[in-house]
Amino acid sequence: MKFFLTFAFLATSTTVITAAPVRRDVDPSLVPEFGLQAGLNPTGTGDCDGITNAAGQVVKIPCSCPPDRDAFIQSINENVNAGKVVNNPTIPVSFPTDNSQASQLARLQTAIVTLQNLNGPGVGSKAIQDGTGAATSSPAPATPAGSTGSVSSSAPASPASSPAPAGGVDPALVPDFGHQAGLNPTGTGDCDGITNAAGQVVKVPCSCPPDRDTFIQSLSANVAAGHAVNNPSVSVSFPTDDSNASKAARIQASLITLQNLNGPGEGCPAASTTFSAQLQAVQS
Repeated sequence: MKFFLTFAFLATSTTVITAAPVRRDVDPSLVPEFGLQAGLNPTGTGDCDGITNAAGQVVKIPCSCPPDRDAFIQSINENVNAGKVVNNPTIPVSFPTDNSQASQLARLQTAIVTLQNLNGPGVGSKAIQDGTGAATSSPAPATPAGSTGSVSSSAPASPASSPAPAGGVDPALVPDFGHQAGLNPTGTGDCDGITNAAGQVVKVPCSCPPDRDTFIQSLSANVAAGHAVNNPSVSVSFPTDDSNASKAARIQASLITLQNLNGPGEGCPAASTTFSAQLQAVQS
């Protein structure tokens, strides 16, 4: 939008009036609900209960997530008025107000990228924490940003835990990342992740996904322990048969390992891999 100086030429003086930029805040009623409150069942290590994932397990997230809603809406306002994520300017945003699915999807995507970049490029609450990955693929009016959509209702029960074989899990059974680290760095620490359901490239830390050998070593340690070593309240299993339920359990173990690689909730986002899409594929 261009703003022009308005000049009033009088006989004895010239007055210059500068038009102030018009700020249009979003309608809070159109901002998707988180669908989850922060601080549920704290473990004492900084992580709390997030959503229940497609494998029926409660995902551990930082206790500060999701953020205060008023502060979150304020951040959305700043992003929408800027036309981009203020903390990650390479990501455009829009917030159309009609009730079409395309507009609902745009609003949901704006909420997601605001959430993920709340405190800096890629620094915020991850999409896995509010189930938005599933929600963006089916943006019905009643599906808030904190919903897992229909995936969890049809998820198979996680098979019984299988101990890791001597020397760790079979690398051939570990899902491929499906994506490489360091793509198109912006210079601010974030790189290209996967392309999401809205057709937008999700920004992820340039170090994600991690080195595969290191990842498999961490996965093996978790499977041997029966839980995420860095987040012990989250159990993992790694059955070795070829059933879809077992494939789903292996992918879920990989997701948990990825997201807790360096501590509780500290690792790489799911968007740095195709794990979520692989999980949906074996559950469909």
